[in-house]
Amino acid sequence: MRTILMAAAAALWLPMAAHAQGAEVAFGGGLKQDTTLPVEIGSDQLQVNQADGTAVFSGNVRVAQGPMRLGAQSVRVEYAPGGGAIRRLHASGGVTLANGSEAAEAKEAVYTIESGEVVMTGDVLLTQGPNTLAGQKLVIDLTAGTGRMEGRVQTVFQPGKAP
Repeated sequence: MRTILMAAAAALWLPMAAHAQGAEVAFGGGLKQDTTLPVEIGSDQLQVNQADGTAVFSGNVRVAQGPMRLGAQSVRVEYAPGGGAIRRLHASGGVTLANGSEAAEAKEAVYTIESGEVVMTGDVLLTQGPNTLAGQKLVIDLTAGTGRMEGRVQTVFQPGKAP
């Protein structure tokens, strides 16, 4: 966490930082994911609502799908009609999504399981090894391992170092 905060500070202050309105992101396989793998969830509390087909996990929530990890204060799970399969996860409160040396942080994230799309919003910070990319919205296609950062994008690349 300290490293990510230091990277964020560097992204704000280094004069070499690039500014743009949007940026395409290649994840190099770090956030590429097999979306058919089982989803495991652990938390301090669970509240289930049978009427609308949702469950809310709260307190120290940890979600795992293969090597991908997601952490947040709260995760609302929407089940497909008829129950069983998870349609969507809505995470909020200090969201971190990580896989290998790549990690993204945001205020909120919505993961649609079937499409493999994750939309992270609110002060998004992506770290890929020594490089950082910040913006207001990050849309990740886990199947393709690609993404798009939107909103006042700021980046810091370390010369001569690959992510």
